[in-house]
Amino acid sequence: MDFNTISLLFFGLIVLIIGGNLLLKAAVSISLKFGIPKLLIGMTVVSLATSAPELIVSIKSALKGSPDLAISNVLGSNIANLGLVLAVTILFSPINISKSVYKKEWPIMMFSALYFLVVVLDGIITKTEGGILVCFLIMTISALIKFRDKSEIELEIENEDSIVKSLITLIFGGVFLFYGSEWFIDGAISLANSFGISERIIGITVVSVGTSIPELVTSLVAVFNKEKSISLGNLLGSNIFNVFAVLGLTSLVTPLSVLDNNIISFDIYIMLFFAALVLPLIFFPKKYVLGRKEGLIILVFYSLYVVNLFQ
Repeated sequence: MDFNTISLLFFGLIVLIIGGNLLLKAAVSISLKFGIPKLLIGMTVVSLATSAPELIVSIKSALKGSPDLAISNVLGSNIANLGLVLAVTILFSPINISKSVYKKEWPIMMFSALYFLVVVLDGIITKTEGGILVCFLIMTISALIKFRDKSEIELEIENEDSIVKSLITLIFGGVFLFYGSEWFIDGAISLANSFGISERIIGITVVSVGTSIPELVTSLVAVFNKEKSISLGNLLGSNIFNVFAVLGLTSLVTPLSVLDNNIISFDIYIMLFFAALVLPLIFFPKKYVLGRKEGLIILVFYSLYVVNLFQ
């Protein structure tokens, strides 16, 4: 592995994250200009904007002829959100679980994970299946808005930029996302070739963890600032959007063929395992609280999975 590969990965990831943040800021500001309610922005614009790095990476990977990188990015991000981000967050500070998590977000996330399994089992995700995933995305957003709890807090926004400034920020965000994803993907493919390992493994580890860094940083900052508004529901929501939005839109652009059978025979079931593991941990040993013991359990399972990948 040479210096160019490391540089591509590092700078690509940094530029990708900056681009995602700029896009998020601009999207929220423009939405406010058009009078869209803050709660609706939080459930749609923010969720889609924060999924932009995963979406761009997956689409460009598929177009570059690396469908395994595109699929494993979604798989790996979903695994990392629960196995790494959640685990590390609750190791620092326990979080309380609201009823909406196991009544709404968790069932929807499990459905998305199971449907992911269904569409990928035949080894190809077609444009039609991608269209169905996007339809599920629209239905999910509509359901979450319609059946939201009255106690749910609206999005807090410090200030609102002018439309010109927002458009400039949007353009810069798009440019940063484009070039950041280009460098990051090229670096990931080069890394796979350097070590003679599959794009699937690079996608599940380096790429997925890289695109999950914003979620990890956000969660840790919230913990250190004693912001309890960051909950398991945020990570479950990210997993839902990864399947319905990222996988759906990517396969709409181009059908995704599974080249590495391990994705079907192993990785997809690991994703289902982490998704299913969340529910019993919500109730045992301490009801409605995820603490350090649970974090350690989740992190051990995640570590065992990653170690197994390289054996």
